[in-house]
Amino acid sequence: MSGRLVKKVLNEKHLAQQFSVVEEDEEEELNDSTNRSSINLFDLLNDDPEYQEEELEESESAKETLTRYDDKEEPSSLKNTDAVTTSNSKSKKKKKKKNKDGSVANKTGGEKELDSILEDLSLDVNSSSEQHISSKARSVSAEDQNKSVKQHDSSVLQVDPKYLNAENELRRIFGSKVVKSFESQASNQASSSRQIRGVRRGHYNLRKTVLVTPASHWPRWDGSLSMEFLETKNGYNYFKYAHSSSYSQAQSAFEATKAINDLNGIASILMHHPYHLDSLLTMAEYFKVVGEQQMSADAIAKCLYALECAWNPMFTPLQGNCQLKFNHDTNKPIFTALFTHMKNLDRRGCHRSALEVCKLLLSLDSDDPTGAIFCLDYFALRAEEYVWLEKFSENYQSDNSIWLFPNFSYSLAICRFYSERETSKDACIDAKKSSSLDLMKQALMLHPSVIKNLVEKVPLKDHTWTFILKHAFFRSDQTRVVSQDHLINIYVERSYLIWRLPDLQKLLSDAAQLVIETLENNKSEVKDWACARKVAFSSEKNEYGHLLVSDFSDKAVSIPQENLQQFMGPPGMREGMLDENQFANPQVHGNGQAPRGVANRNALAVLFESILPWVTYEDGELDGNQHDNDDHEQNNQ
Repeated sequence: MSGRLVKKVLNEKHLAQQFSVVEEDEEEELNDSTNRSSINLFDLLNDDPEYQEEELEESESAKETLTRYDDKEEPSSLKNTDAVTTSNSKSKKKKKKKNKDGSVANKTGGEKELDSILEDLSLDVNSSSEQHISSKARSVSAEDQNKSVKQHDSSVLQVDPKYLNAENELRRIFGSKVVKSFESQASNQASSSRQIRGVRRGHYNLRKTVLVTPASHWPRWDGSLSMEFLETKNGYNYFKYAHSSSYSQAQSAFEATKAINDLNGIASILMHHPYHLDSLLTMAEYFKVVGEQQMSADAIAKCLYALECAWNPMFTPLQGNCQLKFNHDTNKPIFTALFTHMKNLDRRGCHRSALEVCKLLLSLDSDDPTGAIFCLDYFALRAEEYVWLEKFSENYQSDNSIWLFPNFSYSLAICRFYSERETSKDACIDAKKSSSLDLMKQALMLHPSVIKNLVEKVPLKDHTWTFILKHAFFRSDQTRVVSQDHLINIYVERSYLIWRLPDLQKLLSDAAQLVIETLENNKSEVKDWACARKVAFSSEKNEYGHLLVSDFSDKAVSIPQENLQQFMGPPGMREGMLDENQFANPQVHGNGQAPRGVANRNALAVLFESILPWVTYEDGELDGNQHDNDDHEQNNQ
């Protein structure tokens, strides 16, 4: 039994004794009622001074004892007991007509007795607890060692949900008035266009989600996805997504449509299954290459909305303790959607939100199939999260080997540079930490080819870089290590914008000149750093070959829509394929047919219209007269 529990029991016992004393006092008062005339009533107002001093000394000693015993706050149950004791002492004061100091003295005297009893019991309680803790520590010491790495990883990868919302970050950047005016302008345009078209809308409430904010014109979630709990291993909960029967039919139709490169067929699938993940991802890529960036982002947001609606109640990914392994085919869409969503946030300038999405993406699978680790430092620098980046580099995987990657070796030097600038104002620089110039020198010694790639990509046209590139150590743009060169290309493509700042260019040039001076005095360091590169990176194969450099680019590649006509597919083949698969979802449309006004039209054109906020075919059809008027206008045109 713990000391606090013993104290609680003794307090209750002391409280019961006080009640019994009160009852005895009442009986005595009744018995002595006949002799009241012989008692001076004013004598009760005065206490014996010697007795009062003794009570005060006892109260002070009791307070000191309680202070030594309790360093923390008392539990609510104990506070309630004290409150009851105080009220009882007040009632006792009224009945026995004593002053307040006497009641407090009696109370503290009782607490002193409790403390003395607890002191007698403390040896037994502590000894038993120590034995229990020691035996338990011996049994779980190995388990704690296995979980230490997981605790470090999950702590640095916890996601703050308030930073996931891009609209909140836009309000912090531009102000709430600007964002509200823009939103009101967009809503006015949508309402005016809706009045012109005369389309009826369904009214329903969408589920609130964390990853994205659903738009009011989105269709209702159809529940075709779910998430299954697999196991708990090494402190992580493992899950995977599962498909319903209707979703499996839509997936089969998607595979058949994909085999003939028919975008119209994929658009037809989305007419019946508006939350089919692979179809949404395909159309998002199509919208991106035709230059419709907002439509592409909307398709990705719908995909994330469907994925989050299917989360298991035990799935808590924001805490960094859940795993969705990429080797399960049903889990792959969430990695593609999150990676694309992260790039969309970066394009909008919401780097803090992109950092949180990147942390979530990295925490979902420890193998990092999408290469989120090579974007994390960039978003941390753009969001000015310098302290967190240094903490992450120290705690992730419980070692400092992460600085061997090109992106972290240079980004940590930049992080230290800005940290030095902030701490110089307070004049409290830590002498134990390496300076930013030393870290940049180490990065150049480990990855010397980065300079030439940056000079060409940024570009850097100062005469200083001409002098630096003349040196043999910086002359080549390759290290002849396949995996290292691949990561350097990814880093330059992802982070070249940072190096357009003059302060960082000066830091890089100063470190490069320092490296040249060091190599002239001691040429053996070249061999030492070459050995370090061979140990850190495999020269036989490119273990990062599955990561495409173009995926880390901020450029939006667009293709004219005329060049995509070959992917529209023959209409006859598409109709036969759709009839054969029969993938209509009765939850979306009860009769299994497209709503009136959609049938016999180009599915891709209908999909374009359905993305617009003032057009919807959900829970209703076009009015017959309006439909006839639209057809008449099309024939006249």
